[in-house]
Amino acid sequence: MTRILVVDDEAAMRLALSGLLRKEKHVVETASSAKEAIEQLAGESFDLVITDLALGKGGSGLDVLAEARRSQPDTPVVVITAQGSEKVAVEAMKAGAAHYVPKPFDNDELRLVVARELERTRIAREHRLLLERVSRERGMGAMVGSGRAMQAVFDVITRVAETDLGVLVRGESGTGKELVAQALHDASGRRARPFIAVNCAAIGKELVESELFGHEKGAFTGADARRVGRFEAAAGGTIFLDEIGDMPADTQAKVLRVLEARTFERVGSTTAIRTDARVVAATHRDLEDDVRTGRFREDLYYRLKVIEVVVPPLRERSEDVPALATLFARRLAERIGRPQRPFTEAALAALARHAWPGNVRELRHVVEQAAVLAAGEAIDLSDLRLTPSRFPSGPPSASTGVQFADAKREAIEAFERAWIGQALEAHGGNVSRTAAAIGIARQSLQQKLKELGLRGGDPS
Repeated sequence: MTRILVVDDEAAMRLALSGLLRKEKHVVETASSAKEAIEQLAGESFDLVITDLALGKGGSGLDVLAEARRSQPDTPVVVITAQGSEKVAVEAMKAGAAHYVPKPFDNDELRLVVARELERTRIAREHRLLLERVSRERGMGAMVGSGRAMQAVFDVITRVAETDLGVLVRGESGTGKELVAQALHDASGRRARPFIAVNCAAIGKELVESELFGHEKGAFTGADARRVGRFEAAAGGTIFLDEIGDMPADTQAKVLRVLEARTFERVGSTTAIRTDARVVAATHRDLEDDVRTGRFREDLYYRLKVIEVVVPPLRERSEDVPALATLFARRLAERIGRPQRPFTEAALAALARHAWPGNVRELRHVVEQAAVLAAGEAIDLSDLRLTPSRFPSGPPSASTGVQFADAKREAIEAFERAWIGQALEAHGGNVSRTAAAIGIARQSLQQKLKELGLRGGDPS
């Protein structure tokens, strides 16, 4: 049974609306002011909110709308307006209202609006539940992950996909941040509209504004025709601003204006163009540090980071490596028209143990190389070209202020982890064979593995 909140400062209107809706078998709660409605929205769940825009003292229907969008983003809000208030109603629609009904309204018209919005909500919720089930069983879109770390990512995607809230995707290079943005788009009502990806780090400073906002003919040397920018091309869809931490400061200010005013101008024009594209941004940088040093605008940072999605590095979800490797091998086989080669158990174990400093991108490269060059019917350990993860961030330098003894110890530990880890992978994780091959006593190697946090074992 659906629950509807009716907000109106006139008792007669509350009574009429609640009576009409209860005849349709809905559960109806009422509020006589914006303050009372906001308190109810904060403590109860509703399937629909109907509010008059003019609520007298203490707030308006726009305040009720704002609270509903904040606390119950999946709940549609229908606003009722007096004659001559169409301009305010349009503002309410821009702020996220699902529909507006002018007074005096026809009862049948209101019933139709309520039924339509409740049906939309039902379909959206069923769609989200389906996505949640599919993500748990198979991953989401092009992403794969059965472990807890990726399931947390999938959960955030399904919860916020149908909203227009800003999303900032964080993660190391190669973790698949663009796939998260694509999944957000595909799981939303924008899926039939464009998904436009922009790598802010790959565009020269002098061209980034033209790429984002477009330009008019003659705006600068070489601008021999009007060009539509990425924000304009993404109308109704999603624009993904990858590596936004590398965006020039003056462009940051213009992107902030787009987020706040939803308008921009092409380079060389003063005509404002409206945009309803959803903005999803991503970075591998420490934006908090960039804000402290003044390299990144604090106001833009908070506009982007309404929702944060952190994509875990591959080394923290080794349980997903076999499934990812198999997926990449299958896709390659389909692409080049060859039978798919399976992996041996030793190969999959070695892939799962590898540190993957290049994350999913590196894994795909290793798998595709092995799948093409493997001589046998299966991809074996000897077919994998695994590069030791030696000095992931580079050895410490004297300029960092690190003491010589500490730097030496860190360098030795990094060398031991890379050398022993590679040897362990080459011998299928067998400690006895690895110890014999590198000339270390088995007990000594076991102690060293424990110190370095590496795993290995012998057949029982």
